[in-house]
Amino acid sequence: MVELINQGVYLLDGKTVVSDPSGLPSADEARENTIAYGILRAHDKDGGKGKKMRILFDAMASHDITYVGIIQTARASGLEKFPIPYAMTNCHNSLCAVGGTINEDDHVFGLSAAKKYGGIYVPANQAVIHQYVREELAGCGKMVLGSDSHTRYGSLGCMGVGEGGGELVKQLLRNTWDINAPEVVLVWLDGKPRHGIGPHDVAISLVKAVFESGFVKNKVLEFAGPGVKELPIDFRNGIDVMTTETTCLSSIWITDETVREHYRTHGREAEYRKLEPGKVTWYDSMIHIDLSSQESMIALPFHPSHAVTIHELQADPVGILKGIEDDARKRFGDKIQVDLVSKVKDGKLVADQALIAGCSGGTYDNLAAAASIMKGKSIGNDYFTMSCYPQSTPVYLATTRNHIAEELLEAGAVIKPAFCGPCFGAGDVPANNGFSIRHTTRNFPNREGSKPGAGQISLVALMDARSIAATAANGGVITAATDIEYEDTHKRYEFDDRIYKSRVYYGFGKADLSLDLRYGPNIKDWPTMYPMEENMLLELAAVIHDPVTTTDELIPSGETSSYRSNPLKLSEFALSRRCPEYVGLSKNIQDQDLERRAGQVSIHVAKALEAVGASAGNTSYGSCVFANKPGDGSAREQAASCQKVLGGDANICYEYATKRYRSNCINWGILPFTIAPETEFNYEVGDCVFVPGIRQAILSGAEEIDAQVITKSGVKPIHLFFQNLTADERQILADGCLMNYYKNRK
Repeated sequence: MVELINQGVYLLDGKTVVSDPSGLPSADEARENTIAYGILRAHDKDGGKGKKMRILFDAMASHDITYVGIIQTARASGLEKFPIPYAMTNCHNSLCAVGGTINEDDHVFGLSAAKKYGGIYVPANQAVIHQYVREELAGCGKMVLGSDSHTRYGSLGCMGVGEGGGELVKQLLRNTWDINAPEVVLVWLDGKPRHGIGPHDVAISLVKAVFESGFVKNKVLEFAGPGVKELPIDFRNGIDVMTTETTCLSSIWITDETVREHYRTHGREAEYRKLEPGKVTWYDSMIHIDLSSQESMIALPFHPSHAVTIHELQADPVGILKGIEDDARKRFGDKIQVDLVSKVKDGKLVADQALIAGCSGGTYDNLAAAASIMKGKSIGNDYFTMSCYPQSTPVYLATTRNHIAEELLEAGAVIKPAFCGPCFGAGDVPANNGFSIRHTTRNFPNREGSKPGAGQISLVALMDARSIAATAANGGVITAATDIEYEDTHKRYEFDDRIYKSRVYYGFGKADLSLDLRYGPNIKDWPTMYPMEENMLLELAAVIHDPVTTTDELIPSGETSSYRSNPLKLSEFALSRRCPEYVGLSKNIQDQDLERRAGQVSIHVAKALEAVGASAGNTSYGSCVFANKPGDGSAREQAASCQKVLGGDANICYEYATKRYRSNCINWGILPFTIAPETEFNYEVGDCVFVPGIRQAILSGAEEIDAQVITKSGVKPIHLFFQNLTADERQILADGCLMNYYKNRK
């Protein structure tokens, strides 16, 4: 289904792939002919063909977990008005009532910010963030920056990038998103999907093929090939939004009449432009996907890449499920007891819950196919439940007009308004030991809302809406949609924007700075953050040796996100579902640093400094997290800001899972140290790392430094790297955070 070609290739006339460079332009020259470079160079503030790019975006989007912090940071940094269209959607905490009035308080703040600074405000339940951008902001050749990791609109000819809030703040102040000129990977689509195959099947296969090896990490995926024309726009969107799970930087597709029709349907045909590679185009590597051989897939706990075909699962359900149980024991120890094998009845795996939701699942085509499969059938009145979330009110309206909602309801499914909650644990959390099948984006550990520390665990698998519907129609028995007969006779989708015209506040270009922001009691300013001192003393407050640590483990999603606008309150949840002791340890370290700043050095700090011959007067004392590979998943900057609020000064790892998490660390003044792959990190919580002369090293352009680890058994050397930092990023780190950086330059 998916073949990886780990070498550069040329694409001639957009049709023929060759590897022989004879008589062809150089790789560097021909890479400029990719669609990706055409768009990136057009948005590069410096122009030219350099190895560095400083990008200015055309539009931005945030949701209600992130926009308050972004606006608060931008306001403290000198924000005057929104310089580009900035949509604030309310799709993440719309239904979460934790904390009393605080969710709606944040929504009111968002509307007041849109009025004051000239933004677009999308009220709760109107649309999930990415569908709204597809409908209203995307355009061929444009670039959109979003404070959500699944910011991907490449299938519409628009490059989307998901980053933490600090990068959006920079754009609001008309500063740039700085990257090294990326490699571009050709994703060549051949064939046509069989009946019953959907976008999640292809996407899961792609993620499975590339994630573990990092084949496309921080690269741009460029989709082309004869198979593209065989895919409807919702199918393309469904694959594209899942490219985030490959850890790629962004994505872009060739455009055609199907894309033109999308823009025409949405009353925005002027946004269409034909995009295709140049006559001779170089790609740094290639992925070949044969759509005709694609199988129905299931991504098992605890990652979208942990995938098998449904037929493989059906052949050995007990063996495969025992493997998941073993994985859970390694992750959670004796805190929980996972029991999946008992869900195998008469040799068949039975699910407890089904969901079709969000930016990947709740499309019109997915819901139409699901309704066609379930028409005239019933999910039954036992434990199995099913919910469907159309991804916007226009999609919802079309499902009601075209009998899709009617057929789903008659089968026993529940229809709910546009909401991202099921994807990150703020809605439809399964029961303890529940097995949920979902057409959503992620199935990371605890993301769906379970709490292993409290003895609660639920398990999520990803499947395409078609196979989910086939499973629901079969009483919850896992079933591949390719194994059933059905026909989708529903009408084609027609977009009706009257609901948006009635409810969305369109304020771009209408800023009124005389208006006040409306604050709720939970919206708090950021605490004081100190500049970097000459030396740095770090105490390890968490040591994690998991292969990958997700941002959902660094700061849990779900109901904790309700406290997003209160930095101190939210930080109480940092690493709570992975290392519950982290918050208390970090606070203790922070208190000792505050005492040091007041001239009262604790015995613990004094002993550590004495061991390395350092002075408390010019040596900061902060907490540090070690993880093998942190930061996979969400773009939420809280994964870094909560560490900073608790006094975090640095992270140490072998590599960062994503650029966006590393960028978040930098923007919050957390030094992103790495160590060499051969370095054995066998240190423990409570050990300290002394980094001498770090401020000078950062400002002088150094990229590595010798440090010392202070353990119970003595002092040991360690070599730390901090490579690929821009001059601005070095100054941000020295100043202590992005806000301080801007304050110092007013």
